[in-house]
Amino acid sequence: MEYALDIETRRKKQQDLMVRMVERKVRSRAQQIYETRGEAQGQDLQDWFQAESEVLENSILAPLYRRMRSGSPNAESEPSESEAVR
Repeated sequence: MEYALDIETRRKKQQDLMVRMVERKVRSRAQQIYETRGEAQGQDLQDWFQAESEVLENSILAPLYRRMRSGSPNAESEPSESEAVR
């Protein structure tokens, strides 16, 4: 029983790491979009959604990322609105 718990804990940690890796890529792309637009304020969410769409388009991690972000028990790993672009 303890072994099964250890495997489940390890699996959750690996999934969280993969989601954070995708988030870093999205954050980096959103920053590029923001800079390309001349750093105009007020379009944080649009930049984030565009970056997320571009990053996830060809990612094998897209299903995991979407599942973990929508109703994830690890909600604390989600970026705040202010972190989305910066």
